[in-house]
Amino acid sequence: MGMTMSEKILARAAGREQVRPGDLLLARVDFAMGHDLTIPPAGRVMREQMGAEKVWDPERVAITQDHFQPAKDAASATLGRLTREFAHDMGIKYYFEVGQGGICHTVLPEKGLVLPGELVVGADSHSCTYGALNNFATGIGSTDLACVFSLGELWFRVPETLKFVYHNRLSEWVESKDLILHVIGTIGVDGARSKAMEHTGEALKHIDMEGRLTMTNMAIEAGAKNGIMECDEVTEEYLKGRAKREYTPVSSDPDAQYERVFEFDAEKVEITLAKPMSPDNMATISEVAGTRLDQVFVGSCTNSRITDLRKVAAVLKGRRVAPGLRMIITPSSEEVARMAEREGLIGVFMDAGAAWTASTCGACLGGHMGVLGEGEVCLSTTNRNFPGRMGDPKALVYLANPTVAAASAVAGEIIHPREVMSREPVGV
Repeated sequence: MGMTMSEKILARAAGREQVRPGDLLLARVDFAMGHDLTIPPAGRVMREQMGAEKVWDPERVAITQDHFQPAKDAASATLGRLTREFAHDMGIKYYFEVGQGGICHTVLPEKGLVLPGELVVGADSHSCTYGALNNFATGIGSTDLACVFSLGELWFRVPETLKFVYHNRLSEWVESKDLILHVIGTIGVDGARSKAMEHTGEALKHIDMEGRLTMTNMAIEAGAKNGIMECDEVTEEYLKGRAKREYTPVSSDPDAQYERVFEFDAEKVEITLAKPMSPDNMATISEVAGTRLDQVFVGSCTNSRITDLRKVAAVLKGRRVAPGLRMIITPSSEEVARMAEREGLIGVFMDAGAAWTASTCGACLGGHMGVLGEGEVCLSTTNRNFPGRMGDPKALVYLANPTVAAASAVAGEIIHPREVMSREPVGV
């Protein structure tokens, strides 16, 4: 009997020929990640409770300073110091300091550290992002990370797999963010609970790697254990010159068993947003158009890569952010920031009246650089809009793609990008 991609990766990591959903496995991890919020507790458990003095392989670990960094207060500075000291003490090869890395879920793919066929864990729920590169990537807690650091292995339950097939291709103005919001709105925030989301179909051939990473990033918003895609020409081209190790892609067998198969006509998917206060509270843009906004945030591990910023700049060029609205743009990595500088995008943003920040998770998790106050309404390119996610529990957050975010910043309300782009730029 055949196996899915997820099952093959777990079987290989556990040294088994065959696995089935529900099996419990002790599997070897290929790569692990932690950041400034999860490394301090993981290091404490590792040293004080497990008695380990070194990580199992310092070349198979990445550590980023990205959540409350640059430090927002004294407590955050202490977390940064503890993270920095741990990385130094352990001889971690891939340590990314403030100003030298960025958001973990952009940095690891762009540095070629998470590769096809591998088992990857990260002490952050959005570690599922890496599955767009044909690996089994999942989020774990700090205690589990301490076990991985100490032993290089961890227990896993083989998940059931849901298959998502996307036919045709996305229409004009519709992006991968709209597609995944449509999927989550269809199955619900617990529709893939503890399962693998396998994405496939013709539509993916027309979505670049950064768009694919957006889709697997939000697997956790459907409750999934991981999201995964096949390795194809798009994957290989992205990894060319990046991959730090040899890799072996995996594909699902023709007779692989799926718990359920979902089919979507990508051509019929409209621009889709998530209304407050859940990622599955789906609405088309026509249903929410005209909603007044206080803030527009372009950032996070979901939608602030260079392709996202180019789309935002295309809308903002020659236009201004609406009076009374603040727009905050946060690049997802230092590499992205440098590209934006070389391409003149930062000047476009600042000429439009948007704020440009350091690369950080800050505003996305309600940490800093964009926290919302009571009653404020925000349109965000992030992944979550639960009560209190970006600040006050009574703030309202809508999730959308970057083009919609930019157009809405100009209009001061949620609007279809076509309406803004049809107007002639008036200069700044």
